[in-house]
Amino acid sequence: MPFSQRSIDFLFENRLHDSREWFNEHKEEYKELVTEPMSQLILDLTATMAKIDKQMICDPKRISRLYRDQRMHPDSVFRDHIWYSFGRAKTERFMPRPEFYFSIGAGGMSFGCGYYCARPAVMEAARRLILDGDECFKKAFLAFGKQKTFQLYGEMYKKDRFPDQPTELKNWLNRRSIGVSGDITDPELMFSDKLSAYVAKEFKKIAPLYEFYLKSEALATNI
Repeated sequence: MPFSQRSIDFLFENRLHDSREWFNEHKEEYKELVTEPMSQLILDLTATMAKIDKQMICDPKRISRLYRDQRMHPDSVFRDHIWYSFGRAKTERFMPRPEFYFSIGAGGMSFGCGYYCARPAVMEAARRLILDGDECFKKAFLAFGKQKTFQLYGEMYKKDRFPDQPTELKNWLNRRSIGVSGDITDPELMFSDKLSAYVAKEFKKIAPLYEFYLKSEALATNI
């Protein structure tokens, strides 16, 4: 069963109620409309993700929780979205790792590849690879330039730290963290059984970025 407009509507309404009681009364709807289609998407993408990285974990049991962390958000019970991150196993629970992700929420669908709060050492390693003209980065740079689905994200430094570099490289070098993300807005795609094939195709296009992140991670670890 694919996602539907009801999936989006449920996440919006649940966030609007922001009530454990309301959610518990509609738990089966959440399962049917949100987690079951997400689980199927993950399973559909498993073969593609294994080709990108044999160590990639594709396990529907690891879908994000809809509940917020009450320690950080004492005034809100629920998020308005859930996501799944395709990446390698983490040695520590909150350790940043390069990952692909897919998210569905009250605002629609998004997906991409990158880091959530990359460690400074990893970013320094990435910058070193960029400045050295590393082949892995060149492939990532070309792959990003050839596609039209994803945009770079990541907080920029207020001051240009690389004034002598070309503009196209500054866009990578001057970020505290880096990744690519895109939105899926066509209802005919969002709510069809063609969604997983589309996501797989787009993930393959940016696989060289993931390889670049992995190399940066390895370089940072070995410094």
